[in-house]
Amino acid sequence: MAETNEDLVLDREQVKKAVLALQVFLKSKSTPEAVFLNESQHISLLFTLWKIPKKPQNIRIPLPHNQRTDTGEVCLFTRDEPNMTADQTQRFYKRVLQDKGVSSITEVIPYKMLKTEYKSFESKRRLLGNFDLFLSDDRIRRLLPSHLGKHFYENKKDPLSVDLQSKHLARDLNGIIQGTRIKINNKGACCMASIGHSGMTTEELTENIESAVKTVVKKMHTVSPPG
Repeated sequence: MAETNEDLVLDREQVKKAVLALQVFLKSKSTPEAVFLNESQHISLLFTLWKIPKKPQNIRIPLPHNQRTDTGEVCLFTRDEPNMTADQTQRFYKRVLQDKGVSSITEVIPYKMLKTEYKSFESKRRLLGNFDLFLSDDRIRRLLPSHLGKHFYENKKDPLSVDLQSKHLARDLNGIIQGTRIKINNKGACCMASIGHSGMTTEELTENIESAVKTVVKKMHTVSPPG
């Protein structure tokens, strides 16, 4: 890896060639059933650390193109609104999202509803499997680990914190949902970030890779570019 971020330059044509080769491979391995159902495969980018960091780091990566499929399910955990039941709170936040033009969140679960309806291990497992991404009102995020259980965190589905009081709520939420993240720990030399799916174009995947590398190298000085 180069000494400074400015010295790091990805060869765009080489990245595009690698993406094309991957697309050809994935197409050759796709089944008739997958083609019929229009199923896409997730694509991840592998980073290799040349020096394992002393502390773990969680980096959010904005992407120019949505790395999730149109069928991706997103769940939002919210705080409990004063003087409202769980159902009323749920309807309140669904209305807020609708008024702000946010259509990418498929379910809203208030904190009280999470505590009462998702107590058992089986119900938590179903919740985990029903959604591709979880978001959390930043006012309750610290309360969630004890209620969600370790399986959410082991499966890298721990909720991403969002500010539901933001003046730019739609922009902020869509940016988080469209983007990705990478978890860098102090126990190994490799880490991955999801950057797209097989239904995306070569250009879209190439631009997402460039954005991911640029962000990670900027925020993490011990990562070498993929290759």
